[in-house]
Amino acid sequence: MTDQPTSSEIYSEAIEDFLKAVYLLQQEHDRVQTSALAETLGITAPSTTEMAKKLAKANLVEHEPYRGIRLTPSGERVALEIVRNHRLLELFLVRALGYSWDEVHEEAERLEHAVSERLTHRIAEYLGNPRYDPHGDPIPGPEGDIHQRELTPLSVWPLRQMGVVARLRDQAPDMLRYLADKGLVIAAEVEIIARDPFDGPLTLIVNGSEQVIGVNVAQVVLLSARRQEI
Repeated sequence: MTDQPTSSEIYSEAIEDFLKAVYLLQQEHDRVQTSALAETLGITAPSTTEMAKKLAKANLVEHEPYRGIRLTPSGERVALEIVRNHRLLELFLVRALGYSWDEVHEEAERLEHAVSERLTHRIAEYLGNPRYDPHGDPIPGPEGDIHQRELTPLSVWPLRQMGVVARLRDQAPDMLRYLADKGLVIAAEVEIIARDPFDGPLTLIVNGSEQVIGVNVAQVVLLSARRQEI
């Protein structure tokens, strides 16, 4: 690996944040609406539109009024590099520096634009070239490749079938602390033993301990049937 300039040396943090936000929202929708992007970035809709027009001219996004925004291959490469930086930093902070999983997001947000390609590579090597961050999100490889998994929300997981917590959709600190209190951390074994009707609570066995959670929380937790995918 060479010390070629990374996106953080070419584009501003605002552009990188914009492209990363489009990438993350595209995981749920093919085209990202301006209103959703503005809410994610904490800026106004007109400012979002202006940035989209600017990046469309630079061939980083496709922007069609009333149809939304999506990344071009060039924009996706930049976004994946920042996502890789962020998720590797989160895992490094947990494993090497003893941060808890609800503390790492903001720290990684501050650092993700500053790390060089060389440092990112060394961090990945130190961690054993991991596939997933502390919350189960896939870490893009150096070429942007991502390991895909078939995961199922806990809310619709079959009764009396063992599953393994693999990923969390909501990573707000208060949600992560609540899930940790319930034992619903990455690699925890979970079995639903009762599901109340009409979107009622679920009764679980989590690593041998009985827990009760609401269906909204259960939608956040994604399970795998195979431990080797964790």
